[in-house]
Amino acid sequence: MSEVKHLNADNFETTTATGTVLVDFWAPWCGPCRMLGPVLDELAAEVGDDAVIAKVNIEEVQELAARFKVRSIPAIFILKDGQVVKNFTGVQDKTTLLNALK
Repeated sequence: MSEVKHLNADNFETTTATGTVLVDFWAPWCGPCRMLGPVLDELAAEVGDDAVIAKVNIEEVQELAARFKVRSIPAIFILKDGQVVKNFTGVQDKTTLLNALK
């Protein structure tokens, strides 16, 4: 069973360089971000090794939020081999995110 990974400046590049990675940019004070947390936990368990489900706390890693031009959170980016292929703003349901990962 896979778990949501917490990314920072040190592990972001190596984690997103290959394969499919969903990255959620969030903050602890963000209500919608907290609502999305359990959805991401379920998603990580369901996709297993097929994709990495990860979170970036924008309070702790502001340079990544700036690099991805995050203006509103939660901001979700799907990366394949390091390149953004899709992104969402706001809370999304598990089915939407699962379909985006395929």
